[in-house]
Amino acid sequence: MTKLILLDAAGTLFGARGSIGEIYQKFASKWGIDISPATVTQAFFQSFKAAPPMAFPGADAATIQELEFNWWYQVVAETYQKVGVFEQFSDFKSFFAELYDYFATAAPWFVYPDVKPALTQWRDRGIKLAVVSNFDSRLYPILEALKLAEFFCDVTISTQVGTAKPDRKIFAAALKKYNFPLDDVLHIGDSLTADYEGAINVGIEAFWLNRNVPSQPEVNQFSTLLDCFNCYFVQ
Repeated sequence: MTKLILLDAAGTLFGARGSIGEIYQKFASKWGIDISPATVTQAFFQSFKAAPPMAFPGADAATIQELEFNWWYQVVAETYQKVGVFEQFSDFKSFFAELYDYFATAAPWFVYPDVKPALTQWRDRGIKLAVVSNFDSRLYPILEALKLAEFFCDVTISTQVGTAKPDRKIFAAALKKYNFPLDDVLHIGDSLTADYEGAINVGIEAFWLNRNVPSQPEVNQFSTLLDCFNCYFVQ
């Protein structure tokens, strides 16, 4: 019987309002930058995928937020270098700092409509809920701002643990906070590799939340959290 559900954050609980390029261009236009949001989005994902894991093994806790800022600065700087407009910014660091702070608020995010109903039903059944995410420290104010923090008894993020999914160490760091056997734990996330395969490799049952296709319960693939609930928790 499931006693603990671990959930990913971005792409699972909440998503971005519009494309990355659209959000970035809203800020870049203040600096006289005019470029296609689609071009920026494509360059961003290329830079993001090429970046090292968002984790800083061995780092002192006091330096984590600075390391997070610098990690994202490099990704965004490379994005605008790829599209050839980096030098057009008169003060790229000021542009980036404003953008970085914006993503710590509720404004660029929305909660998927299935999330709160599913979390409420799980919580009402006495199931503990926790977040395990390849994210930075801004996740804490984001969860508060989106009124999701109240559902979770704990949050584990890659930048503080020093390792990122699918590495088994981040799952181990989350699990050691509880005294549940692996058979009582379930992980749900939107990444096939980081979430589904990462959890399976640790011995945790996992559901792949793939919002782009119809649910396929026979392969543990669902399009909403409510489908997960209805298939596995409604008797």
